[in-house]
Amino acid sequence: MASNPLNLALRFVLELVALGGLALLGWAIGGDSWRLVPAIVLPILAGAAWGIFRIPNDPGRAAVPVPGPVRLALEIAVFAGGVAGYAVAGHQTVALVVGAVVVGHYVASYDRVLRLLRNVPAATQS
Repeated sequence: MASNPLNLALRFVLELVALGGLALLGWAIGGDSWRLVPAIVLPILAGAAWGIFRIPNDPGRAAVPVPGPVRLALEIAVFAGGVAGYAVAGHQTVALVVGAVVVGHYVASYDRVLRLLRNVPAATQS
């Protein structure tokens, strides 16, 4: 199910929503005159980490190969940070909905989650 086009599209949308939540988190934690800096830096750092630290062949070449459990922890941290951003910004309903959809996505992608936890590269998965 993890490679289903609809699930991949949902994942992409969730990634963008998480980056938006991280921007809100940065805005909330920034001082009065420096709010814009963390609002820009947090999503950029998260997006960079998302693209750089990958398991081999998931899909394509990993710039910095990491074990599957590390990648899964990174993904959970980015999504949790995004959800926290919405909650801190006062959008608790959005945070709950996004959090529930993220959990649903990982349940639907159980095959990928198990592969990551077992540290099996995507190319060897049958």
